[in-house]
Amino acid sequence: MAHFFRYTLAPLFLMVATPIFAFVFWFTATEYQGSLLNLKEFFLQQGFINGLYAIIAPVFFGSKFAWITIACFMVFEILLMKIVPGKKYFGPTTAKGNIPEYKENGLACYLITLALFFVLTHATTFFRPEYLYSHLGEFIGAMNLFSLLFCAFLYLKGIFSPSTSDHSKTNNLIFDFYWGTELYPRVWGIDLKQWTNCRFGMMGWPLIILSYLYAQKESSGFTYAMLVSVGLQLVYITKFFVWEKGYMRSIDIMHDRAGYYICWGCLVWLPVIYTSVPLFLVGLPESLHLLTAVFIFIVGSIAIIMNFWCDYQRMLLREQFQKKHKLFEIDYIEAISKEGEDKGNVYPLITGGLWGISRNFRYVLELLGAFLWTIPAGFSLALPWFYFVFLLILLVDRANRNDQRCKKRYKEDWDLYCKKVPYKIFPGVY
Repeated sequence: MAHFFRYTLAPLFLMVATPIFAFVFWFTATEYQGSLLNLKEFFLQQGFINGLYAIIAPVFFGSKFAWITIACFMVFEILLMKIVPGKKYFGPTTAKGNIPEYKENGLACYLITLALFFVLTHATTFFRPEYLYSHLGEFIGAMNLFSLLFCAFLYLKGIFSPSTSDHSKTNNLIFDFYWGTELYPRVWGIDLKQWTNCRFGMMGWPLIILSYLYAQKESSGFTYAMLVSVGLQLVYITKFFVWEKGYMRSIDIMHDRAGYYICWGCLVWLPVIYTSVPLFLVGLPESLHLLTAVFIFIVGSIAIIMNFWCDYQRMLLREQFQKKHKLFEIDYIEAISKEGEDKGNVYPLITGGLWGISRNFRYVLELLGAFLWTIPAGFSLALPWFYFVFLLILLVDRANRNDQRCKKRYKEDWDLYCKKVPYKIFPGVY
């Protein structure tokens, strides 16, 4: 029964519920400014099924404008991935001996994308950034349909034309569609997970929140609350692209396959949910004093920069460890891989600095950053805090999955590491 729930019922429920939730979330934010009480009244009047139909049907297929905009953005980002120069680098060796190859040009692509956005906004008359906000429902409809078709393509590709030997299926159609059948799918030299995760989801995030910023400007003028929330998120996104090379060694890339879970999530869930705090702020009055906004921005930026330092420090140590030399001193233990093609290889597990506080102290810093860019929305509405709660659950689950994977991989060396760094995330608590 537990196996059926985990591998069939739960994935099926998520694949049905999450698209519906994305539409309802958008509707509540734009029509009722995030009021769950007003949403409740709407469903009481309309009935649940009729209410869902009234919300989703008008935008389910998107619009010509949404499809053209999305297609242009996708093609543009693919072209940037191909033509912008960058140093070649490699991801970790997989259990079947494959080594993914990437081009280190994420930051350059990000800066070019932002520059083009601002040029189109201020030097042309046909591009209005607030259109992303005013047509958001149509974008959700178009991206949802595209993502479902894209996930079906990935499912079939992993079975009939895989890019590497890191592919398989379980004969459970629901789970295979949800989880994916291939780890590193590529088409025309493009790594599709890097494209969905980094060059669509993460690259679209700043454009969407800037659209919300311009929408507020057009309706009532900027508020400090909006500026500090968007500002902190831009710091976080910039940090991501500076660190993109390290992200390609994260559990999202190394372990999660290219299926509904990761790809639909990055193509639809991320653009709707991760950007949601400024979405609510568009229609909210000023809630912050200037000095309060400055304080929140400084503290949030420090948390995000420290989060970057944690990740960068680990990435740098691993690179130096492989080259048999160190440029800085930090305590670590040497763990031997006990399985896979890299069996017998030695890897450093950091036990000093911020990594000595907890095994995933960077998650504490990431949560602090998200908390601080949500504070401008206040505490009178629950829905603006959905992303923070979702992030907390996601990171706890990720920490647990990483622990299980490392325990299996390093065995007694991982036990030793856990004795030196006993807490998973929150020091003294968990």
